[in-house]
Amino acid sequence: MEYARGGELFEFIVSHKRVREKEAAKFLHQILSGVEYLHKLGICHRDLKPENLLMDDYNNIKIVDFGLSNTYQQGETLKTACGSPCYAAPEMVAGKKYDGLSADIWSCGVILFAMVCGYLPFEDPKTNLLYKKILNAEYSIPEFVSEECADLIRKILNTNPAERFTIE
Repeated sequence: MEYARGGELFEFIVSHKRVREKEAAKFLHQILSGVEYLHKLGICHRDLKPENLLMDDYNNIKIVDFGLSNTYQQGETLKTACGSPCYAAPEMVAGKKYDGLSADIWSCGVILFAMVCGYLPFEDPKTNLLYKKILNAEYSIPEFVSEECADLIRKILNTNPAERFTIE
């Protein structure tokens, strides 16, 4: 097993308050490359979050904790709602059948937001209010985030999985 001396991406975000956009882009690219590889193998992670993204000595991302992952066939939908609520896609929160790739992409959008803003887009101590915020995409992007990055976040955090950005 490889040792990830750099620790969790979560710890990196906390220690830096937030991640510069250029560095966040590098991390996002690595995360999406890993997610794309998993999906080509027919695996959906379903619990992508900064705590499950470890870093090596050179700050390269390693995806870990496949305890909630599942295998699937192309075009097949999943139905088990799982993972960390703050990172869960709206279709999963709503209890609908969902496309695993699209749900993982949503989580990547939440991770991007957390990196560049330093906090999560959807938070509430009351789970029902948290779910309402996710279902309605109730979040605001701070002014210090560039328009290009804000646009990418909005296109990934689209509540309609058919319109949500894909890896391509």
